[in-house]
Amino acid sequence: MHNQEGHPRRRKRLGIQAALLGLLLLLASAGALIAAANNPKPGITVQVSPASQSIQQGQGASYTVSLTSTGGFRGAVNLATAGLPAGAAGAFTPSSVTLSSGSTATATLNATTSASTPAGTNTVTITGTSDKVSGSVDASLTVNYKMSTAFSVAATPDSVTVPPGATAVYTLRLTRNNFPSAVSFSVIGGLPAGSTASFSPNPTTDNSTTLQVATAAASPNGSYNLYLVGTGKDSAGKAQYAYANVQLVLDSTIKQFALSGIVPGTLSPGASAPLDLQINNPNNKSLSVTNLSVAIAAVTRSADAVKKNLACTAADFIVTQYSGPYPIAVPPSVPPSTSSSLSTLRVAQSAWPRVGMLDSSKNQDGCKGATLQLTYSGSGQGN
Repeated sequence: MHNQEGHPRRRKRLGIQAALLGLLLLLASAGALIAAANNPKPGITVQVSPASQSIQQGQGASYTVSLTSTGGFRGAVNLATAGLPAGAAGAFTPSSVTLSSGSTATATLNATTSASTPAGTNTVTITGTSDKVSGSVDASLTVNYKMSTAFSVAATPDSVTVPPGATAVYTLRLTRNNFPSAVSFSVIGGLPAGSTASFSPNPTTDNSTTLQVATAAASPNGSYNLYLVGTGKDSAGKAQYAYANVQLVLDSTIKQFALSGIVPGTLSPGASAPLDLQINNPNNKSLSVTNLSVAIAAVTRSADAVKKNLACTAADFIVTQYSGPYPIAVPPSVPPSTSSSLSTLRVAQSAWPRVGMLDSSKNQDGCKGATLQLTYSGSGQGN
């Protein structure tokens, strides 16, 4: 009887021991998870500025590459690039950098093209490697046909990725060669179905204009090459032309986020003000923002300017686009009513977009007290 009664007790003791062992294993696993969370793997984060450039055949482009140590990484990092078009070459200065734990170092990628480099938009991958640790970032390079006209056109950014229904914004820069005349712009092909394009100002006697491409919710996903032309007449009355390409990628899987900003104070002729953009990320994961653009949608004149019939339009203002590195890591907006800003994301104010009023004799009174309505464009992917 004694032995028969001992079996349940032994089984009970064994059960308790097994439970304690399981608890110890669980605690050990939790400790390992906590240790792993507190000791992330060494890594390299790579950013690039500008994220895209547009040049003519035979010209060159420079990118600033920033490499940051994460997870305590230390060591020399070798730089390499892939994806440059035929007839193009890339060289880094310096070709390698050395990182200490938590530090950041920069290098310059100089990309050169030849007269035979094919026109089009190219994705250039920049990679930093140290043994088995690496990091990379994509930049964009658009090569336009070389034109022998009195002016040339380049776009920033040269490629924008947005979901259908969003608006893509590009800034077009003019380089003039003794050509003071007004230049008119148009899109001569490549727009996706259901989309519309508009330039502001158009025509322009300045050195820039803004292209906005408003897409429809039903516009199909895909990559679209938009062909742009600028037209003007020289002093002899002869028409001169310049062409540029931009890329528009519609992707319905792109993460939605909201952009906003306020022009601080009142602008005066010749003055500009920075825009501390607000970025609201409604997703439950961090976003890698790879494009930010600002454009002037409309100008509301003061009551006095309207009464006196004084003109003031978007052509009286200029937008300087964001010039900092990409991608920008934006955390989730918790609670949803909160937003991150360029300042809270520690982006230097010198890289913020700016809005300025041109200093001309025509806008001194008409633009006094005017209110600007701004529109924004951006691209983001979930981390």
